[in-house]
Amino acid sequence: MKTDQLYFDDPLCLEFTAEIIEVNPSRDGKFEVVLPATYFYPTGGGQDHDTGKIGGASVLDVYKTEDGRIIHLLDQEIIPGAYPARIDKMRRWQNLQAHTAQHILSRAFEIESNLETISANINSDRPSTIDLDCNDPLKIDFSREEGKANSIVFEDRIVRSYNISDDDIPRIPFRKPPKVSGNIRVVEVDGFDYSACGGTHCLRTGMVGLIKILRIEIQNRKTRLHFVSGYQALQVFQDTHSILTRITGVMDTGKDELVSTIIKQTENNKKMRAELETLRSMSLADEAVQLRDSSFSLGEADLVTRLFPDRAVEDLRKLVGMIRSEKKIVILLGTLEGRKLSLVAGCSDEVHLDARKLLNFHLERFNGHGGGDQFLAQGGCILPTGNLDNLFNETGNYVLSEMDH
Repeated sequence: MKTDQLYFDDPLCLEFTAEIIEVNPSRDGKFEVVLPATYFYPTGGGQDHDTGKIGGASVLDVYKTEDGRIIHLLDQEIIPGAYPARIDKMRRWQNLQAHTAQHILSRAFEIESNLETISANINSDRPSTIDLDCNDPLKIDFSREEGKANSIVFEDRIVRSYNISDDDIPRIPFRKPPKVSGNIRVVEVDGFDYSACGGTHCLRTGMVGLIKILRIEIQNRKTRLHFVSGYQALQVFQDTHSILTRITGVMDTGKDELVSTIIKQTENNKKMRAELETLRSMSLADEAVQLRDSSFSLGEADLVTRLFPDRAVEDLRKLVGMIRSEKKIVILLGTLEGRKLSLVAGCSDEVHLDARKLLNFHLERFNGHGGGDQFLAQGGCILPTGNLDNLFNETGNYVLSEMDH
């Protein structure tokens, strides 16, 4: 027996008496129940299902079977009988508003830009989407289409729903031809849009409140727009206004001056970063000289080693690059962050030593690895427990043996 779909007759009905005629166990301790008639909307037509309560049980999911029954998935067992039922108001209203808004937006894009809606997805807990037959969104004036859609909302036009037969199709100016035949449900936004649709909708466009396009992206050569309406649009506005208020407070400026203030501060930050980078380079140059002065001789070359705590690896690379530019010198610098060891090795052009071999000689015992070239190499590893007091103990002997070859 098919379930009577009462939500089409009265989409604003949120409370009713549910008569449970069938209960079946489902997976994960859930239960499927069937009603002869229901106001709970099942998932379909790109729209989310309703949630709510039947007696003391929560309605987690609602879906329609091939034979026309509507299944209500409950979180607990319930015996057949009559129970007070309540549909979640916010979820229902957000679905009503988003689905009506989608019809209005799709028609606005058709009128203003001759763009067809390929598909739509209606969500109650996040922005809904419309996919347009367009692979170049730069050609679209989204503010114009958004303005057109909202003008229809503000006119508070009647939204009608009615059923027709196949013979009636030619007299209805459908935005898209119906995909079904037989008993076809039409949703009409008075004098503006005609769509074959099995979703729930507002009774008047004014109930949509407001339509706002949030962002646009390209998906599989289609333009996908994300939009909100009604309660969701209100939430977005409240969140945005709250953030804007906090930013203007932190920056001690008014809303109208915020953009120019941010631009000015961004420019100042760029100058400061450039100045800091100059000072940092000067500091590294001084440090390179000190490290060079701390080297000890290995005959034909000098060796510099140093292990730093929590030092940026990029600093080590710059220091090694500065020092190796001098003649006959070998450098091995490391930094230790927790148990993570990073090493940078460098050799002057005149030294017959491969920096990669020097690096891997120190990392192999910790199962570490690295890469680079014969003049500059970098690598790292995760250390086992223990200290690194003897990390450079064999460095000098290794360098001497390699240069002798």
